Amino acid sequence: MDYIVNAWELFHKGGFVMYILLLCSVFVVAIGIERGLYFHAADAGRRFAEEFSLLLGQCRLQEARRLLATAKGELPQLLQAAMGKRPAELAPYLEVQSGIFLSKLRKRLYYLSVIVTMAPLLGLLGTISGMISSFSVFNLESGQAAAITGGVGEALIATAMGLCVAIVSLTVHAYFSQRIENIITDMEQSFSLLEAQEKLLKECEEQVEGVACHEIA
Repeated sequence: MDYIVNAWELFHKGGFVMYILLLCSVFVVAIGIERGLYFHAADAGRRFAEEFSLLLGQCRLQEARRLLATAKGELPQLLQAAMGKRPAELAPYLEVQSGIFLSKLRKRLYYLSVIVTMAPLLGLLGTISGMISSFSVFNLESGQAAAITGGVGEALIATAMGLCVAIVSLTVHAYFSQRIENIITDMEQSFSLLEAQEKLLKECEEQVEGVACHEIA
C-alpha cells in the first residue's frame, strides 16, 4: 500500500504533463492488444506460405486448394479467391486485394510512431515547466537553494516518464512492423507462383499425359 501511495505522489510531482503521458501509455497498450488480436486472426504464418508454395511448385493443385480451404487468415482467403480468376484478371485482383489487406495490417500503427516522437517532447515540456516553477521562487535566504534542487529533481520525473512511454511504443511498433514485413514476403512469394498458374497447369497436364502414355505403353 505504501508503494502505491509513494508512486502516486511521485506521479503527481511530475506535473500536468504526467496525465497526458499516462493517457498515451494507455493508448499504446490498447493499440498493442487490439493489433495483437487482429494479427493472430489475420496472419496465416510463415509455415503456410512455405507449404502452399511447395504444393503449387510440385503441381499438387488439389492439395493446395485444400490447404487454402482449411488454413486461417486473410492470405489463404485471398489466394483461394484468386485461384478462380482468369489470367487476365489475376494481377489486378491481387494488386487491389493485397493493398486492402496491407492497409488493414498497418491500421493504427501510425499513432504509435507519433507517440514515439511526442512522448519525450511532452516529458521535456514537463521538466522545463517544473524548472521554471522552481526558479521562480529563487531566494538564497531560508534554504531556498535546496528547494530549487528538489524541484528540479521532481521535474525530471516527467522526462523519465516520457522516455519510458516512447520506448514501449517504439517496441510495439517495431514488433508489428516486422510482422508486416514477414507477411509481405509471404504474399510476394505466393503471388509469384500464383501468377504463373497457367504455366504450371500446362506443365501438370503434360505430366499427367506423359504418365498416362507410359502406362498404356
